[in-house]
Amino acid sequence: MNPPPTPRPPRALVFDVFGTVVDWRASIIREGQMLSAAKGLQVDWPAFADAWRAGYAPAMDRTRGAGSAWADIDTLHRQILDTLLPRFGLSALSEDERVQLNRVWHRLMPWPDAVGGLNRLRGRYVIGTLSNGNISLLVDMAKHAGLPWDCVLSAELARRYKPDPEVYLMAARLLGCAPGELMMVAAHVDDLRDAQACGLRTAYVHRALEFGPDAPPRPARPEGFDLIAGDFVDLARQLGA
Repeated sequence: MNPPPTPRPPRALVFDVFGTVVDWRASIIREGQMLSAAKGLQVDWPAFADAWRAGYAPAMDRTRGAGSAWADIDTLHRQILDTLLPRFGLSALSEDERVQLNRVWHRLMPWPDAVGGLNRLRGRYVIGTLSNGNISLLVDMAKHAGLPWDCVLSAELARRYKPDPEVYLMAARLLGCAPGELMMVAAHVDDLRDAQACGLRTAYVHRALEFGPDAPPRPARPEGFDLIAGDFVDLARQLGA
């Protein structure tokens, strides 16, 4: 019996960003601690970071459905932030300080393997973002963190948010790929399942510390994806880059 044919490599890879490429939680905690030091504040910044992120999906959900007004992630992050300031004793922040804090999402730090792994992958593949973050946020983040994208694709281009199928199919269309020629890379099983349902190939990258060292563990090797990698360097190795 002949072995099954080896699948052809993808033509391009697109990456979820928050949590997959950058460490949003540690970045927010770090900047919060700097703000506390500058202003003499006492804030539980890990709890603040978790609460800010917890508002992300509900905020996006409010933009869906007939008659809903779409808003970009910067706007949604600011709406969530404004609800958190009183809860965490930050109501005295000036408007300029609130704007600066909201823009922490533009300054997120990459995981240690991200830049090196992406540069390896870029040597062989077209690589880009496929994030719910707005374009200006993703461009600022790339400049800040040294992320070597060939292109920056955002759900903003479709004025919808993942997991809407149009976001995944838009990426394939804009890159001139059939869905099966495009690989979605993410640390989130749900994102990959939704991409898979649209015909994209999938690579899971395990980020054990995305929600901090005390968060419930997630499976390191979930089933059903084309590739499973420990980090971007491992992904590059598996893809021959």
